[in-house]
Amino acid sequence: MILRVADAADAQYVDTLCLWYEESARQRGVGIAKRDPNYLKKKMERGDAIIAFIDDQLAGFCYIETFEDAKFVVNSGLIVNTELRKEGLGRAIKHRVFELSRTKYPQAKIFGITTSAAVMKINTELGYRPVTFPELTQSDDFWKGCSACKNYPILQENQRKMCLCTGMVYDKLDDQFSQASIDIIEQPHQH
Repeated sequence: MILRVADAADAQYVDTLCLWYEESARQRGVGIAKRDPNYLKKKMERGDAIIAFIDDQLAGFCYIETFEDAKFVVNSGLIVNTELRKEGLGRAIKHRVFELSRTKYPQAKIFGITTSAAVMKINTELGYRPVTFPELTQSDDFWKGCSACKNYPILQENQRKMCLCTGMVYDKLDDQFSQASIDIIEQPHQH
């Protein structure tokens, strides 16, 4: 398995990733289905994504979003090739994008909202803790991302204070990553 920071050359995989997102949302019957190909390309160009390969085959992807001048960071769009789903592939990608987030944005709180027990388990392993929504970013850009979810009316009805997702945050900003340098994250380009 190769896990590395995505770069501009990885734009060739964007259309495939977009199809995976749509298919995954269809299967789950919830969540944000569409991803803009150009948005994913920008994430790759900025080194704000992790891409995974197994035996030279695209295996997975996850990217970083920042809010409130990088005070808050989200690891978004974790997707795994359903044909290559091996125990631990999603977890490995999530761990790697977490490292990238902590190293690139050492002053940022990392947070997420999810209904997935598997994601909650991985987040807990990484040191996240469950929190109420007011402890998360108040950025309209973040919450606008929920508008495609079928539970959006619940979120609005509760003035963005609660919904069916669980909010989780990593805010131990004096961890080993805050001392580290970006060199740890970068690896030689391989396919």
